[in-house]
Amino acid sequence: MTAAGAPPLEALVCDLAAAEGFDAVGITRPDAIPVAGARLKDWVATGAHGDMGWLAETLERRADPATLWPAIRSVILLGLNYGPQEDPRAVLAERSAGAISVYARAEDYHDIIKPKLKRVARALLAEATRRGIAGDVKVFVDTAPLMEKPLAAAAGLGWQGRHTNLVSRDFGSWLFLGAIATTLELEPDAPEADHCGSCRACLDACPTAAFPAPYVIDARRCISYLTIEHKGPIPEELRPLMGNRIYGCDDCLAACPWNKFAQEGHEAKLAARAENDAPPLAELVELDDAAFRARFPKSPIKRIGRDRFVRNVLIAIGNSGDAALVSQVEARLDDPSALVREAAVWALGRLAM
Repeated sequence: MTAAGAPPLEALVCDLAAAEGFDAVGITRPDAIPVAGARLKDWVATGAHGDMGWLAETLERRADPATLWPAIRSVILLGLNYGPQEDPRAVLAERSAGAISVYARAEDYHDIIKPKLKRVARALLAEATRRGIAGDVKVFVDTAPLMEKPLAAAAGLGWQGRHTNLVSRDFGSWLFLGAIATTLELEPDAPEADHCGSCRACLDACPTAAFPAPYVIDARRCISYLTIEHKGPIPEELRPLMGNRIYGCDDCLAACPWNKFAQEGHEAKLAARAENDAPPLAELVELDDAAFRARFPKSPIKRIGRDRFVRNVLIAIGNSGDAALVSQVEARLDDPSALVREAAVWALGRLAM
């Protein structure tokens, strides 16, 4: 029960979220996404998740948040806008530069969002305690088996578009998501309706045809998966389609017409570093492990390791047509990593065509 004269806890959540710089907030029930859970099970059964074995291992917990924490009663979803200054696809024309996904051009968003979530959660719990309401909280940022996108749609932050990512009427495709699970009983918000209509812009924009159907992605063909999650050699038939994309891909996100309402992100730590906007492939292919770590100290890029990153760079060089890079590729033929050596052989073959 709300204390006399005090705003409801739901209003307090909104105020606390705004004070931490979050751009969107909504509340839903943990049992609000049964259809999404069933679809996830069917999707994993097809093998479309590729090497991401952790998805299959945590499938039951993802399908039902209550299995992750039985005491949960409400889930607060918060969105932080990271809209770019310009169309991120502009770098694709610079064939001797690497294209890095917008979200990875700045500091690791996990490290930025989690402290904000903790402060919101602590303040909410403190106020609930002051009102004599017992409760507990847990915070999540894309690392626990929680289906943030379906939950965010259920909480009214947006809807899952045909490219399977969240789309916001106010921020387009550019929202980082965080979640606060709580034992507090909070009034849920209404879910957002799907506003994709018959639009196919995101599906048609995919360089590798990774969408076998609307709302279905085959991760095994997705450039984000191939450059980040996939640990082995990238299938040769897909390499020419990757262009100069060396970490992630923004094409389906950037193509969404709802981005006309998007705004540039305001969080300074999420602003792109100049050196990550269009880094020269000639510099990146020279990175050894120590130099790689020094080059990306607080970046999400660091988690894939030097070998996978240089593999991606060599594929981009092979697609560049830049003969001036041949000697640097040849130097990678003696690389300690077999993954890098294989990619170097392929790149030389492409440059010789």
